[in-house]
Amino acid sequence: MLVLLAAFALVPLTLPLFVRALGVRAFYIAAAVPAIAFVHTVLQAPAVLGGGIRFETYRWIPSLGIQLSMRMDVLSWVLTLIVTGVGAVVLLYCRWYFDGSTEGMGQFSAVLLGFAGAMYGLVLTDDVVVLVMLWEVTSVLSYLLIGFYHRRGASRRSALQALLVTTIGGLVMLVGVVLLVVASGTTVMSSILAHPPTGPLVDAAIVLVLVGALSKSAIFPFHFWLPGAMAAPTPVSAYLHAAAMVKAGIYLIARFAPAFAAVAPWRPVLIALGVLTMLLGGLQALRETDLKRILAYGTVSQLGLLTVVLGYGTRDAALAGLALLISHALFKSSLFLIVGVIDRQLSTRDIRELSGLGRQAPALAAAAIVAVCSMAGVIPTIGFAAKEGALAALLHESAGGSGWGTVALVGTIAGAVLTAAYGIRFVWGAFWRKRDAASREHLPSTAWPSPPAGFVAAPVLLAGLTLVVGLAASWIDPALALYAGTVPASTPGVVAAAPAHLALWHGFEAALWISLGTLVVGALVFAGAHALGLDRRAHVLPFTAVGAYNLVLRGIARLSLAVTRVTQRGSLPIYVGTIFVVLVAAEGTVLVADPHWRGQLDAWQSPLQLFVAPVMIVAGLLAVGARKRYTGVVLVSVTGLGMITLFATSGAPDLALTQVLVETVTMITFALVLRRIPSRMGQHHASVWRVSRAVLGAAVGLTMAAVVIVATGAREAAPISKSFPELAYRLGHGTNVVNVALVDLRGWDTMGELSVLILAATGVASLVFVTHRADLLSSLSALPEAVGRSRRILIETDEGLKRQTRGGNVAGRRAWLVGGQRVRAGERSMMLEVIVRILFHTIIVASLYLLFAGHNLPGGGFAGGLVAGMALVMRYIAGGGYELGAAAPTDAGRLLGAGMVLAVVCTVAPVFFGAAPLTSAVFGADIPVLGHLEFVTSTIFDVGVYLVVIGLVLDVLRSLGAEVDRRRLDHSDHPEHPEHPEHPEAVSTR
Repeated sequence: MLVLLAAFALVPLTLPLFVRALGVRAFYIAAAVPAIAFVHTVLQAPAVLGGGIRFETYRWIPSLGIQLSMRMDVLSWVLTLIVTGVGAVVLLYCRWYFDGSTEGMGQFSAVLLGFAGAMYGLVLTDDVVVLVMLWEVTSVLSYLLIGFYHRRGASRRSALQALLVTTIGGLVMLVGVVLLVVASGTTVMSSILAHPPTGPLVDAAIVLVLVGALSKSAIFPFHFWLPGAMAAPTPVSAYLHAAAMVKAGIYLIARFAPAFAAVAPWRPVLIALGVLTMLLGGLQALRETDLKRILAYGTVSQLGLLTVVLGYGTRDAALAGLALLISHALFKSSLFLIVGVIDRQLSTRDIRELSGLGRQAPALAAAAIVAVCSMAGVIPTIGFAAKEGALAALLHESAGGSGWGTVALVGTIAGAVLTAAYGIRFVWGAFWRKRDAASREHLPSTAWPSPPAGFVAAPVLLAGLTLVVGLAASWIDPALALYAGTVPASTPGVVAAAPAHLALWHGFEAALWISLGTLVVGALVFAGAHALGLDRRAHVLPFTAVGAYNLVLRGIARLSLAVTRVTQRGSLPIYVGTIFVVLVAAEGTVLVADPHWRGQLDAWQSPLQLFVAPVMIVAGLLAVGARKRYTGVVLVSVTGLGMITLFATSGAPDLALTQVLVETVTMITFALVLRRIPSRMGQHHASVWRVSRAVLGAAVGLTMAAVVIVATGAREAAPISKSFPELAYRLGHGTNVVNVALVDLRGWDTMGELSVLILAATGVASLVFVTHRADLLSSLSALPEAVGRSRRILIETDEGLKRQTRGGNVAGRRAWLVGGQRVRAGERSMMLEVIVRILFHTIIVASLYLLFAGHNLPGGGFAGGLVAGMALVMRYIAGGGYELGAAAPTDAGRLLGAGMVLAVVCTVAPVFFGAAPLTSAVFGADIPVLGHLEFVTSTIFDVGVYLVVIGLVLDVLRSLGAEVDRRRLDHSDHPEHPEHPEHPEAVSTR
């Protein structure tokens, strides 16, 4: 089972390649995975039906006790057959449904197969934490499937609606699961259910779990998302909304019912909401004119029925409920696939436009009639046996004096009447020959292009199975009874009856007459609704659930705008001041409230501190009074350089090296930004509240000083850092403690920091690049056409010889820097170009040395990446954006992505060899001349860090540097701009 789960996870990754090579025939490959899983599940029948339980487990997160455990009992076995069997049929059906269209098929097939895998794992997992994870995976994948037609606004809105409703329900369920785990002391679901905890906390937890189940299965008040999800392709509706996703909530109810049906909130919640959902869905199905929406609201009604019967919590109801579950998966998926055939052939699902299809498509019509008969409960389908069993079980409970049994019985009868009515309406609307409302004459039959046989085979197969399983009802009874036997025989106060059995004939009992009566009354309801034109009337209530949902969304949007308007004033000083005030108030309160803190102060640890500290203090004070921005940046950098000196003299060369590089890159970044804002502070907006700022600044400084003193004096145990040198060598095979800690001991933290760097680079670039991320100015291959009007090609004339500056060659001579010829003469520095030309490759080599030596010596991927970034900075300063394009002719995003991929691969690769993530391997060899050399696999992680840092610097240079240059040149293209060649004051380009 774990191998099959892995196949469901890995095969979708290859499907886009298969789609590219095979087109829609790649769905054959996609269908093979659930088909194999179906066969494997069938082969488990002797063991499972013999009372055994198949179990596989893999210790995933041992520290939290979380396992990838797969447990197959009768309930899981039935759900697995549904998920894999219907999934395979639907994936085969997609081959004809999407025939002739390959756009988006790679992603669609991968997501649909991945969804099938998530459902496969969900119904088999025995760990509640993994169940919640797979629960949310199904929500995310269903969002992608429902929004497949992403160019349509309706599809996007429906996908978001389904995601919000099911995800919020899943988060509520997560809280309930956590409470259950706390109450029971385990995450193993079978253990929780075998020894269910009790108490008020458990009652609350069960209600929260039911919220997740009800939201996933579209039970009121969460029912409205499912009809909206009909914007998805029909195969998605047939699988997600008939056989798979909506069954997840029903499965959870069936799983928890044996242990928690006696909990006080259980029956009131499930029966009340289930009955209400049955009636709402059934009534609305009689009003719809779209075939898919008739089935959608019918599905809502049927899910309400399943909730009532499976959630009732007695042995006979559980037996009938499990049969209803099988019946619903077969007939509803068949009906959806039939609608898909009609829609694909005729491009319409409106029953007002369809007439006489029954005679033209007899096989399709026969399949629809059989499926509807199973839905309405007509003998000899499985729907009949399940419906009669449910009515008999609820009738016994009601006769025994159970109030909720009476409510469930009355609601089920009313729901069955409506089911028969909208079932007849579906068959009539899709296949009957209609009459014109005015003339009462028969409308001409709709032209019907015959579909491929394989296209029709899927719905016919599923509809036929409802007959086969119905005829075999007495044979499958012993299997389903194994699950039903785990549920109490009856509710408290009701005398238990003899165990019921599934069969097509129990004699002329009350349940049979009630079942037949619902069919007759249902036919009358359909006739009355059609005569009254119920589908042409306005809504009964002035509002709908969708309207309430939209009202809530608008309210949240308006509330967020109001809050933003109050809190986000657009003033950076206010934001920073608020943070500082909270810091001083919070930390100051803690310091004052605890009078027992102690501190230990030394005059100095190194005599050099006596010289460095005053310089830092003076620089900080001068920075406060600086009137020019660049002066302030330089003075702030002086304090950073002072920190570098302190690090270097305190035995932290790695920190000193990194700090000097960060300070340099930061100052350059500030310089790039300062080019586009006024040079003097307060030139447009003068500083205000100077005294308040000074007081707040002093308070922050004193508070942080006190925090540092208290923190350093509060240690009672030996610091863990004393063990780092030994751990670094034993675990990371390196002597540089800082670097080994970053890539081995605390590699997860480093991965998080890499993600932050990528987000920062993307955010900066997104703010600067308005329409695209292409760096046209720095791309030499795109010049001069791509620059457009940003800059006319500079053509210099010298002694009558026209020389065009392309490729860095001028009149046959090679320039020091290829981009130097693109820089205006007044801005060029020949000395700088020469120095950069000489030093660039040396600096790159030095950065590589720092990268590979960092495991045992000062350096590492971060420092090496910053050094390489400094080399790029030099090229940009000397030659501008053109030179930057020559130095790094690639997209920064590719470097960022490649670096992150290397880090992730290096992290997870050990798992495939049975080791923990981030485990390093060492390869050593004796090399002539060089001696013994070792290579540690964590170096690959460091290479990823190296690439990410270079990508970050490159992104900053291209956004804040080259892109700002391009825009400046855009403005200079105007003749009135001082830099325009035709302007009287323009600088000569000669």
